[in-house]
Amino acid sequence: MGLIRGTVELLNPTVPGLDGLTEQALADSGAVHLCIPEHIAIQLELQKLEMREVTLADGRRRSVPYMGPVEVRFGNRRCFTGAMVLGNEVLLGAIPMEDMDLVLQPNLQRLSVNPDSPNIPQSVAMAAPPSGCPSRAPAGRSSSPGCS
Repeated sequence: MGLIRGTVELLNPTVPGLDGLTEQALADSGAVHLCIPEHIAIQLELQKLEMREVTLADGRRRSVPYMGPVEVRFGNRRCFTGAMVLGNEVLLGAIPMEDMDLVLQPNLQRLSVNPDSPNIPQSVAMAAPPSGCPSRAPAGRSSSPGCS
């Protein structure tokens, strides 16, 4: 499939006068979070929120700073998230991609807004109940097996 990259803008929404950074990001649906190099965290004047333990692709575990907030922009989309300070390039994981309703197009080797919703991001806010389940049941009671 190859590596898919997209151009993102990263900003610190808590510092209004600070310029954002335009960066090439590796889009990886197998990763979960936004990861940024330390020099980007410094340039954006991000605050360390806490330490988090991450599992790397090779299975090793490591504690890394979790910084934020970060505003991520791609095309006509944006999201607000935290970022793991890790690696030497920007990595855009599944959570910010889902939040902005972005899709990977491997055949075109590109990251893009969802073509099914080009003007506004769409999202699933609540999963539908399994087939045959009532949409609302009294608290703690289920009328069908497997329904909650």
